[in-house]
Parts: sequence; structure tokens; C-alpha cells
Amino acid sequence: MIKLYRFLAPFKLQIAAVLLLVLAQSIANLYLPTLMSHIVDTGILQDNISYIVSVGFLMLGIAFGGVVCSVLAAFLASITSMAFGRDVREALFSRVESFSLHEVDKFGTATLITRTTNDVTQVQLVTLIILRMMVMAPMMCIGGLIMALSLDAPLTLVLAVSIPILVTCIVLIARQGIPLFRLMQVKLDKLNLVVREHLIGIRVIRAFNRIADENVRFDAANDDLARNAIQVNRIMALLMPALMLIMSLTSVAVVWFGAKRVDSGGMEVGSLIAFIQYAMQIMFAFLMFSFMFIMVPRASASAVRINAVLDTAPEIKDPQDPRPAGTERGSVEFRDVTFSYPGAEQPALSNISFRAEPGEFIAITGSTGSGKSTLVNLIPRFYDVDSGSILVDGMDIRDVTQADVRAKIGYVPQKAVLFSGTIADNIRYGNDGASDDDVRLAADVAQGSEFIVGMDGAFEATIAQGGTNVSGGQKQRLSIARAVVRRPEIYIFDDSFSALDFKTDALLRAALKRETAGATVLLIAQRVATIMDADRILVLDDGRIVGLGSHRELLATCEVYREIVSSQLSEEEVA
Repeated sequence: MIKLYRFLAPFKLQIAAVLLLVLAQSIANLYLPTLMSHIVDTGILQDNISYIVSVGFLMLGIAFGGVVCSVLAAFLASITSMAFGRDVREALFSRVESFSLHEVDKFGTATLITRTTNDVTQVQLVTLIILRMMVMAPMMCIGGLIMALSLDAPLTLVLAVSIPILVTCIVLIARQGIPLFRLMQVKLDKLNLVVREHLIGIRVIRAFNRIADENVRFDAANDDLARNAIQVNRIMALLMPALMLIMSLTSVAVVWFGAKRVDSGGMEVGSLIAFIQYAMQIMFAFLMFSFMFIMVPRASASAVRINAVLDTAPEIKDPQDPRPAGTERGSVEFRDVTFSYPGAEQPALSNISFRAEPGEFIAITGSTGSGKSTLVNLIPRFYDVDSGSILVDGMDIRDVTQADVRAKIGYVPQKAVLFSGTIADNIRYGNDGASDDDVRLAADVAQGSEFIVGMDGAFEATIAQGGTNVSGGQKQRLSIARAVVRRPEIYIFDDSFSALDFKTDALLRAALKRETAGATVLLIAQRVATIMDADRILVLDDGRIVGLGSHRELLATCEVYREIVSSQLSEEEVA
């Protein structure tokens, strides 16, 4: 947890103010019982009304000052802890944003969500408690002991017996609870994962009538978390009654032995009342420590999980001295590129070499798992190559910043992703400065204007979270429009026509051909009708290039391509 507290550095003044206010509140609390003893011993016993009134007003003033200090300390501590949580969440989000896809997959989406929300909340809450108690608890404990000794040293022996018993009780209960607190976050991750998969896959679950099975799966994760929480709470539930019992017995012992001291003349009545107050303050100080024992273990486990993300160095980094963009415009070249996914037994791509010139339309095809999507994902540098190099505009993409490389690319992923907002917002996601005319033109090119105009609000129609209120084909067309409005040098279409009918596919390709003239187009597709008009077709098989040429050239020279064509077209159509 200590590593996380570097985020508190900007709040030094607020923290200092909180500590001073808590210190002032603690001093006020320690001084009030002494004044009370003076009123009893001097004012009441000697029937001195003026003394009682003067000291009473002093006590009221000190009590009011303590209340003001307490409120201000709580206010400043809350602001500081909330700002601390905000900064930690921001750092977590920024670090995850810099991760490669491999690092995101390594942690998992569910646990990254939990770490950014629940784990940060746990650390934020314990920070608030520490700011309020880390001065008050020791001050009340040590100050109470000093004041109690000054009032009556022999009676302090009662505390010498009760305090070790109290500490032993706290330690024993904490030792049982701390391991369970660490498990709590892991089980919460599991529950979050199950819920997230259920919500994302709700259509598949219902289609295959697996609702009952998913309920069993959810109940298992939920019950596992509940059992862990119940076990923790049972252990921690023992803490408060045990502490209250020890405190009550301590009070009885102080009154019992104190009464004997008063009866023998060794102690004043007011001193006994003050001693009882100091004994309770010492006990409550340990009660504060017990709250720390409850909160810190879980926050410590959360801090470890947060630090695991923050300490993970991104695999893909910008060069320290990035080179300026190349003078070429839109060229893409692979030079003997080999790439393997982490932990894979064999490369996903091996010895890939080809060049795409500006104005050229290159289609990429091959069987499922041949490495088509992997190839295009290397261009925006979602992953880094194992060997070889990828050049964009004549520059190795590792020698320029990721932002510079991606600014040249209009990317349409295999799985169309839309964001909550309007249709216009989703299209402008590719270019914040796009005018209304640019948005309409991009929609026209993507063959989306017809269905957009038919929606309530047209371009201002609302897109639900995840685009659940539009069809798969409509999602793909909006994703294509988002890339078109960017007007990039390089277009990458990763099997993004798969949900379109043949007529829309043909119209879209014709419109794209006009719109992308002068740009480099890389298109992954399985349909032969979609790729046969490409300038060149790159055929992949088991991560290797087995053919590169026009449709007619590949029919004559590439067996893999002939098999793909014959599986979709009749002999007459092929001829």
C-alpha cells in the first residue's frame, strides 16, 4: 500500500492541515476530563459557584473548538481521500490504455474493471480512516496513559492488565480475518467475470436454452463470495463484543478499585471521574486500532492488485527519440515478418514479405486461423513483431510514435464496436472535426444513409450501449463510415463486409473505390466476389504467404486459392 501513497504527494498541505486539526481535537479531548475533575473537586465540593461557571464556560469553549476541528478534519480528509482515489483511477485507466492487447488479455477485462472500481474504493476508504485516526488513536492512547498516571499511578495497574488482553484479542481475530480478506477480491473478480459473460452472451444463452445452467454458474460464484464474506464477518463480529466486554470490565475494575482509593483518602472523587474518562479514551483508541485491522487487510490486498497493474510495463512503447513521419504517403511494407502469440508453440505468421503501394487495393484471404487478422493487427502496432520489420510511409513503425502511425490508418475491426451516443457521434469518432456534410458523405459511402434516415432522429438517433438497437450489418456500415470520415492514407477492413448482403456489398465496394482513390486499401474477406476485383490478392495458409497476385494469376498458380474459389463458385462462374 505504501507505493500507492505516492499519489498523495500533491496533497501535502491538506494532509498537514488534517493532522493539525486532529491533533487539536485530541488535545481538547484529553484536557476536558482534567477540567471536569477540577469542577468536582474544587467547585462542587467547596460549593464555589463562580469557579464552576468559569471552568464550565472554558469546557464549553474547548468542546466547541474540538467539534469545529473534528468537522474541518473530516471535510479535508474526505476531499483528500476522494482526490487520491480519483488520481489512482486515472493512473490505472491510463496504464491500461497503454497496454498491448496481450497485456489486456493477461489480466482479463473483468479483473481490470474490479481493480479500477472496487479495489480503488477500498484503498480510498482506508486512506480516509488513516487520515482521521493515525494521529488521534496514538495521541489518545499515549496521552490518556500519561494523564491517568498523573492522576493515580497505582490505579493505572488496572489498565496494565486490560490493555494486553485487549491487544491479544485484536491480534488473534485479525490473524484469522486477514487471509479471508485477501480472498474476497479474487472471488469478487470471479463473480464479475460470470456476470459480464452472462450479459454479453445473453442472446446465445437464451438461444441454446442454457439459462438454468448459467443460473447454476452464477449461484456457485455468488455463494462462494457470500460464504467468504460471511466467514469474515463472523470472525470480525467477535471483535466488537469482545472489545466492549473488556472495556466494560475495565470500567467496573476502575470504579471498584477507585472507590477503595477514594474511601482510603488516596484519591479525590473528581480524579476518579477523570480517570474513568481517560481509561475509556484509551480503550476507544484501541477500538480505533481494531477498525484499522478490519479495513487495512482488505485495502492491502486491493493495493497489491492495483500495483500489479501499475507496475506492469507496457510491452509496446514509443521510441525515446521518435523519427518524423516518412515522406511517402500510404505505403505499407512487410519485410520478412515473423510473429508469435505469447505462449504459442508455433508462429502465427512466418516470413511475411509484401508491399502495398498508395492507390492499390490488396485483398487478403485464406482459411480460418491462417493469420489474416493477425497480419493487419500488426500494422497499427497492437502487437510487436518477433522479427523482421513493418514499414508505413517508408518508416519502421517502431521508430515513430504509435499516435503518428495510427493517425494514418482508418481501421474497421472484425467485430463492429459502437459506443453509446448518437449515430453522428459514432461516425465522428473517427474525426472529431468532421462537419455535418462529411458525416453524411461517409454514411453515403458506407451505404448507411437509407437506414439512418429511417431511424427516429436520423443522424441524431441514439445508439444504445454496444449498439444493441441496430443490426449486425448496420453496425458494420457505421464502423466503415467511421473509418471513411477519417480520410486516412491507409484503410484496413478486417472482414468487415461479412454481415452485408451481396447487393450492399457490391454497392459499398464501388463507392469505396471512388472514395479511397489514392489511398492504400487492405481488405480481409472470405467471399470471392468481394476480393476478385482487387489489384492483388494475398493468400495465407498456416501463417505463410502461399500466393500473391491477381484473381486470374492465382487461379493458375495457387492451389489454396483455387480451393477457396471452387468452394464458393461453380465451374462455369470460375471460367
